[in-house]
Amino acid sequence: MKQAMIFAAGLGTRLKPLTNTMPKALVRVGGQPLLWHVIMKLKAAGYERIVVNVHHFAQQIIDYLQANNNFGIDIRISDETGGLLETGGGIKKALPHFDPEAPILIHNVDILSNLDLNTLPVDTPLLVVSSRPTKRYLQFDDSMRLVGWKNIETGEVKGREGHPLAFSGIHVFHPSLAPLLADWPERFPIMDFYLKSCASHVIKGVEAKDLRLMDVGKLDTLQDAEAFIEGL
Repeated sequence: MKQAMIFAAGLGTRLKPLTNTMPKALVRVGGQPLLWHVIMKLKAAGYERIVVNVHHFAQQIIDYLQANNNFGIDIRISDETGGLLETGGGIKKALPHFDPEAPILIHNVDILSNLDLNTLPVDTPLLVVSSRPTKRYLQFDDSMRLVGWKNIETGEVKGREGHPLAFSGIHVFHPSLAPLLADWPERFPIMDFYLKSCASHVIKGVEAKDLRLMDVGKLDTLQDAEAFIEGL
């Protein structure tokens, strides 16, 4: 089974005042909500089950999906209205909705890209990365195994240094890592989990060479996003 999770629970504070009355997932680009763009990309790639986590204006997302008959696929809700769980806690809470034997593609709701999801190997934990400017870089060895992380502004390093590449907000959570989640709290960032786990488990990076990607996280990116999707 091809299954995916869309992170849609965030407060969307950088998109205020729009997110004062709606969740970030329903902010429109090119006439359609961000959530629609990601669902359509997953559906086109053959994904059969999608779990969407919700918190901020959760009912609006639930109503939107119901009004569209879940776009003809198996879409489930992971309810975080009781409290945001961050990315790692969000995955941990959502696991019962998934086939435990199949990998899970994780996709941020505010990421638009030209990435061909069908090209991603899913036989191992995987982080989609690219060579582009950012403040925080993941670090990989010569075999593209994750070995660390570095903030180039502060000089802070977790793990060790290697080849620096920027994370895309798209990754594959592999069933082999699921047992490790038992030792983690209810709320935690998934990247902290990956950076700790990579010392004992192989977590690979795949560099998308011709990746065109846009993080639609701020108001000033919305207009650019319109042109971006037209060019995809």
